[in-house]
Amino acid sequence: MAIRTQQSISGFIATDPQLTYTERGEARLYARFGQENYRREQDGSFTKGEPTFGNLVMYRATAERAHERFAKGDNFVAEGYAHDYSYERAGQHIDGEEFVAKKIGHDTARTRYDVDRTPRRAGVTAEREGPTREQNHPFDAPQTRPAADTPVLGH
Repeated sequence: MAIRTQQSISGFIATDPQLTYTERGEARLYARFGQENYRREQDGSFTKGEPTFGNLVMYRATAERAHERFAKGDNFVAEGYAHDYSYERAGQHIDGEEFVAKKIGHDTARTRYDVDRTPRRAGVTAEREGPTREQNHPFDAPQTRPAADTPVLGH
């Protein structure tokens, strides 16, 4: 069986996510995202360069869930595809590129969070049970942390 793959990006949310609705009434989330850039030096060290920025969009339920859970500054990993667009506005031709995310999550290498493994109750969605943007504080210290002398797997 072949492994199914898709394009992905990782980065940080650079602007406040904006939730709007299409003419068909479907949710659409838009945000600018940034990606850090590093240059490897001859001595093996890395020099941080200027970040690059792009457009990130999501649709339907993914857009609504992401709007509840993501804020400016959050680090993420997203799966989807790059999409070139072209349109006319006020007599001006506009070309661009956006990343359409079908799935998105916080970058576990850069974000601290707790996982709730409580089974979902029938008829209750995670959106109603999960924290809202105002309640979600991804940079708060976790409730429990291992002691400093606790061994780390793989080390």
